[in-house]
Amino acid sequence: MVAEGAPTEPGIGRAEDAVDESAAPTQGSATTAPAFEDAVVAAKISELEELAAERTADLQRLQAEYANYKKRVDRDRSLARQGGVEAVVLDLLPVLDSIEAAREHDELTGGFKLVAEELERLTAKYGLTVYGEVGETFDPNVHEALMQLPMAGVEVTTVSAVMQKGVRLNDRVLRPARVGVAEPE
Repeated sequence: MVAEGAPTEPGIGRAEDAVDESAAPTQGSATTAPAFEDAVVAAKISELEELAAERTADLQRLQAEYANYKKRVDRDRSLARQGGVEAVVLDLLPVLDSIEAAREHDELTGGFKLVAEELERLTAKYGLTVYGEVGETFDPNVHEALMQLPMAGVEVTTVSAVMQKGVRLNDRVLRPARVGVAEPE
């Protein structure tokens, strides 16, 4: 029996001391194996980081494209709605003109008056405004001059008569007011 820690004969050793020589690194490979493994791991990490950066960039691009798409759809939806309202208002202009003519001749009474007021309230809800009054300053962007007369006492070109009122829908002129203008002398 050999005492623990005692020297043994060569070739005869304890089981704990037995080493698998095929697993033991050779003198030249002792430093290259960990370095090779570190290089492979570093290359794999670099490859994965590039892939993650590429996927992140793709995700950011898709997110920006979606945000732009959503803005475009909302804008198009708003424009389509506005176009629909405008088409209905344009179709109602002759009716509104008839109501105005009836009002000027004091024929707007009874139930017809209630219907006319409700129709005007409804069109105002969607942004319809009627303009063109005698005494307004003439603006060629919103008025269409049908006649022109020199007039004393006027300092700027002014609306002197209204043949047909103008119509705006949310700051957009649908029909200019047809007016007569008074010019300063």
